[in-house]
Amino acid sequence: MTNPEQAAVAALLLRLALGVMFLAHAWVKIKVFTPAGTAQYFKSLGLPGELAYLTMAAEIVGGILLILGIETRWVALALVPLMLGTIVMVHGKAGWLFTNKDGGWEYPAFWIVGLLALSLLGDGAAALGPKLGLS
Repeated sequence: MTNPEQAAVAALLLRLALGVMFLAHAWVKIKVFTPAGTAQYFKSLGLPGELAYLTMAAEIVGGILLILGIETRWVALALVPLMLGTIVMVHGKAGWLFTNKDGGWEYPAFWIVGLLALSLLGDGAAALGPKLGLS
């Protein structure tokens, strides 16, 4: 039997962890690789460079909304295609283990599982969405 109070705290922990991870990955793209460098990397993959900027925006906005607990279910679902894209375009060809050269697809797949679980759990504890009438 699931304890609703514990499930709400579990959703909060998952929401915070995923939100911080998305912000951290955006930070690396902006501060380490630079936006222009990230766009160039996307081009090297055969993707439009502009997609790099949309990706960084999705990571920032999605990360913040997850941390705040605003429209958690929808935000989590909206971020799944982003992670699927990393598997298809970058990590899939490297094999399963993320320790492989170019990183395998286990790590982004685990993100997808977390996002899907969060979309099922909902906002959880300490979410702003319900307080603002947004969830």
